[in-house]
Amino acid sequence: MCARPGLRLLGSVGSAAADRHGSRGRGGERRRRRRHDTVTTDSTRTDDHHGAGTDDLDGRPGERSADQTGEQPTSRGRRAAGPSTRTETDSLGSREVPADAYWGIHTARALENFPISQRPISVYPDLVIALALVKQAAARANVEIGVLERHKADAIEQACVEIRGGALHDEFAVGVIQGGAGTSTNMNSNEVIANRALELMGHPKGDYVHLHPIDDVNRSQSTNDTYPTSVKIAMVLTLRRLLDELDLLATAFATKGAEFHDVLKVGRTQLQDAVPMTLGQEFVGFAHTLGEDVQRLRDVVPLLGEINLGATAIGTGITADPQYADAVRRHLSELSGMELVTAPDLIEATSDTGVFMTLSGALKRSAIKLSKICNDLRLLSSGPQAGIGEITLPPRQAGSSIMPGKVNPVIPEVVNQVAFSVAGADVTVTMAAEAGQLQLNAFEPVITHSVMQSLQWMTYACRTLRVNCVDGIEANRARLTQQVETNVGSVTALTPYIGYSAAAAIAHTALTTNAPIARLVVAAGLMSEAQVQKVLSPARLSGLEAVTSAIPIIDVDDPAAAVARAANATGVRNPGDETAG
Repeated sequence: MCARPGLRLLGSVGSAAADRHGSRGRGGERRRRRRHDTVTTDSTRTDDHHGAGTDDLDGRPGERSADQTGEQPTSRGRRAAGPSTRTETDSLGSREVPADAYWGIHTARALENFPISQRPISVYPDLVIALALVKQAAARANVEIGVLERHKADAIEQACVEIRGGALHDEFAVGVIQGGAGTSTNMNSNEVIANRALELMGHPKGDYVHLHPIDDVNRSQSTNDTYPTSVKIAMVLTLRRLLDELDLLATAFATKGAEFHDVLKVGRTQLQDAVPMTLGQEFVGFAHTLGEDVQRLRDVVPLLGEINLGATAIGTGITADPQYADAVRRHLSELSGMELVTAPDLIEATSDTGVFMTLSGALKRSAIKLSKICNDLRLLSSGPQAGIGEITLPPRQAGSSIMPGKVNPVIPEVVNQVAFSVAGADVTVTMAAEAGQLQLNAFEPVITHSVMQSLQWMTYACRTLRVNCVDGIEANRARLTQQVETNVGSVTALTPYIGYSAAAAIAHTALTTNAPIARLVVAAGLMSEAQVQKVLSPARLSGLEAVTSAIPIIDVDDPAAAVARAANATGVRNPGDETAG
């Protein structure tokens, strides 16, 4: 059914977002649809729930209880009795918005204009918190420099404190992908904060004569300094959780390294057998490479601390008092606990998105290295009977609808896919950064979405890899021992003692007969059993124990003949020798 002319396309986000942000279940969905259906263009209204586009909105403003008593708002209260809509006006005209919505006309227009991602900005709680931090700091600074009344600032600050505590997040409903360089996000936050502040002051939502979203909440600000600063704060908050998870994951690999310290295995280069090492060394290597990326990501935090508050529209500071930039930076630093500095060139800082490319690049590096580790885990656990099978990953779920008993490495696989997404997001960030023009980059919303999603997904990926995979990995010790005993790579360690020619002969015989290296060397009279065991010990082969004393090279006139005699003496047969046996 086609929507009537002039009607706003109404709808809600998917169930996954609903589970995370606001009312749940069928009742909550019906309430959300009622609220959407009351939003109209100009004076046109509809109660038709079956119009076209009922699932087209980015945001899903959740159910809110009207509260004018100062009580903490929730998303589960009853709707207050009274009119279902209120009229708001902007430079484009008037329209009705839901009476119980904390957002207003600017958010309503954004919901209509950007039905793209089906994801509201509230899917990034740290961004909502960061917006509240910036608005709270701005209110304090504006009082300090004498451009905002104290009673208004107090109400704004209380509203921001509530939002920082988790209230009203599902009122931040505009889509993560939006035109306008973040203006819709800034307007959404201005409206939510203003309407909650009005309630705290004893006034109804939308009664902007007492406190205005732009004149008061947005005082001394522009989207072009407020939005990028909020984004930087949000990225630091989210990055901290990723760093914690990376640290925990690195520790988990190091713990496994200690557990497997004495488990000898065959190292491989280019997928071919190389020389022995321990499984512990391999896992400690995973820990170290992740530790390097923790430091690379930490190095970005100070760069994110350079902000452009006070720049307003393009960096000239128009409409802001000269004292504002320093005052707001100081208050924001105090509220956030972050070391912040005002950019030395506000015009450059307002148009530059280089720091987002730096963070995105560091994230990609970390993701790719993590993906390589997951490739190794999948390969080392391949089998279980016809593969490498050196380790066993904890089984997480049935692997096939047709092959009974099959179990797949689903946790490393999902982390691989996160890495692919992060790499793709880095391309998006790069293209968006390049697309900026003159004094502003209009594409910061997609940069924000790409980096924030990468930060979130990497955090979740590290957690599931640690909890559901690494912590439960087991070594297949018997298989590893058998591989080392018959692997010709260990003969490299014997070269200083028996010479290259003898070692080559031993390697050839071991390859063609599958006889253990140690037995062939002893049988050929090249070394004693004790000497061989010492040289081929896990500590010596893996390099954990240095060679501190020399073992004399046994003088054998014809090493190859000696090895052949040893092979015959031990009863092994060379399949390529038709005269043998």
